[in-house]
Amino acid sequence: MMTEGFLESAMIYLAAAVIAVPIFKRLGLGAVLGYLVAGMVIGPWGLKLISDVDTIFKFSEFGVVMLMFLIGLELKPATLWQLRKPVFGLGGAQVLMSVLLLGLCASLLGLELGVALIAALSLGVSSTPIALQSLEERGLSKNPVGRLTFSVLLFQDLAMIPVLAIVPLFATHAIAQDLGVAAFLKPFAVFLLIIVGGRYLLRPVFRFIAETRLREVFTAFSLFLVIGTGLLMQAVGISMALGTFLAGVLLAESEYRHELELNLEPFKGLLLGLFFIAVGMTVDFSLLIADPLRVLMLLGGFLAVKILVLLALSRPAKMSLADGWLFAFVLSQGGEFAFVLISLGAQAGLVDTELAGLLVLIATFSMLTTPILMLVYDRYICPRVCREQELESDVRDEGHPVIIAGYGRFGQIVGRLLMSLGIPITVLDHNPNHIEMLRKFGFKVFYGDAGRLDLLEAAGIAKARVLVLAIDDQEVLLETAKLVRRLYPDLAILARARGRGDVSDLAEIGVTLARRETFGSALEIGELTLKELGFGAHQAHRVARKFRGYDEKMLKDSRQFRGDQKKAIDFAIKARQELERLMQADEEEIKGRDKDWQ
Repeated sequence: MMTEGFLESAMIYLAAAVIAVPIFKRLGLGAVLGYLVAGMVIGPWGLKLISDVDTIFKFSEFGVVMLMFLIGLELKPATLWQLRKPVFGLGGAQVLMSVLLLGLCASLLGLELGVALIAALSLGVSSTPIALQSLEERGLSKNPVGRLTFSVLLFQDLAMIPVLAIVPLFATHAIAQDLGVAAFLKPFAVFLLIIVGGRYLLRPVFRFIAETRLREVFTAFSLFLVIGTGLLMQAVGISMALGTFLAGVLLAESEYRHELELNLEPFKGLLLGLFFIAVGMTVDFSLLIADPLRVLMLLGGFLAVKILVLLALSRPAKMSLADGWLFAFVLSQGGEFAFVLISLGAQAGLVDTELAGLLVLIATFSMLTTPILMLVYDRYICPRVCREQELESDVRDEGHPVIIAGYGRFGQIVGRLLMSLGIPITVLDHNPNHIEMLRKFGFKVFYGDAGRLDLLEAAGIAKARVLVLAIDDQEVLLETAKLVRRLYPDLAILARARGRGDVSDLAEIGVTLARRETFGSALEIGELTLKELGFGAHQAHRVARKFRGYDEKMLKDSRQFRGDQKKAIDFAIKARQELERLMQADEEEIKGRDKDWQ
């Protein structure tokens, strides 16, 4: 039965997802594999319920686009700058080694050098949505291996910009001459437009739309922004996902960031599911049926080469053996760039039809293997190599009123104070070596990543009265606070903050109280300095206490100017002058009243 109507097709997709995904989740096989199998069942090689696969595949790519935009929203430019070493170091090494080894293997199989290079470039990059979704399902997207994986994927997207521009130049000289200058200048012009527009134009537009107080208009503009940016990038031959990621990063410090996330999250989930279904529908089983042994051997060889490269790179990146296997399996597949690059190679006359079909089949089948490899990792590899698994298994709900997440120097001070008063606490930390050392000193610490909801629930967060967030990684701390506040609105959350900006971020999330980690000790040093300069003990203490009160009020008042750098700077200058005036006035008052303390 062929159905061409939009509503009928939508009904088929939704039904396939609703039936397949819960079954696969229940079987422990993951949602991604459920979507892929659903696509195979309803596609041309299954029940043939959908025929126009190409159109659906192109439309479903907006799921990937929204995923990258939302990831960009979570990465402030400063955070992205901190990732530059893993992006260009680890990411560059992965692409270079994978392409060299895959190209060498292709040459040994008899392909010409240019064709072997196209094949290696097509399969050397990974699938962003499959890799990130696999990590997100396990709550690992924010931990160290998740960040390194994202860094590699980001470099792959960057590396594909010149590749997609250069491949058409292998066509006829006339076409190459036409494309030469434009192929390199247009992308830079578009990037410049996105950067300038994102920094100077979008905030006034969002402010104007927000003043209408019509949420549907805000949602409509959010979708327009993502889709429009993606289409603009596609028009100049660049990855839509990369362009929208950049737009997201530019809006990461905007006051409208959280509203954007709320509006786009439902669309991202649905369209990503549609993308995986579309990948399942594109599987061409005719080549597999014609020569199954050849296809399976090529697929196995490709996966072996890529996994070995990734495992080799995990050691210099200082990953544990467990994280190394996870890193290798998550990035082992070919990506959606393979479809584009192989198509360009065919148009340029470099890749014949049979080889193009074979490469697409290997790329698609490799995507299908990722959920299976992740299942193998969870059930067979991790229990053998994960020292952390043994530690994690003893996390349990002991009914303690306080949970402390992160037991470094900051968390230990809080914990020791509470334990000295006989108040029982549950402690979570994600560093196995750290935990072993603490246990030797008699501390009862459980292994666990506080960003994982299942571990927080196992630790008894539903019964706890207070959660103390003392995690070193501020991004993980913010994400954990956001998750816990959404699910447990009545729980008191007390958080460590690295600086003034983090205090404001935590206040927006709804954290009960946030304290700057160095503020108290720095204030104490300031108080001691005053004593050395001749201030009396009580006088120095009063001055320090007054300063704390004024500074915290100034920090609270400054939140209204977040996102407007000029106003924030003006406010800071005036506030500093006002602080000096008030402190000097208070000093005179204190001196007059506290002479007995001199």
